[in-house]
Amino acid sequence: MSTIKFSPQEKEQLVDKLQRYFERELEQELGQFDAEFLLDFVSNEFGNFYYNRGLYDAQHIISDRVEQISEAIYELEKPVN
Repeated sequence: MSTIKFSPQEKEQLVDKLQRYFERELEQELGQFDAEFLLDFVSNEFGNFYYNRGLYDAQHIISDRVEQISEAIYELEKPVN
């Protein structure tokens, strides 16, 4: 699996969110460089956990839909004498 990469716009939004969080919750200013460094660390260390959880959730949804389709097909069957 390749590394999760963000577009420059996404990275800018994430860095901004980190900076606002630090100011609001921790009452600390987080500079641009530090915010990018923290984002890279969190992405590298935790990103795969979130990515895998998203895959498991998607797999569960797909399994549910396939089961619903199978049931609908079964209901369409005609009796055979």
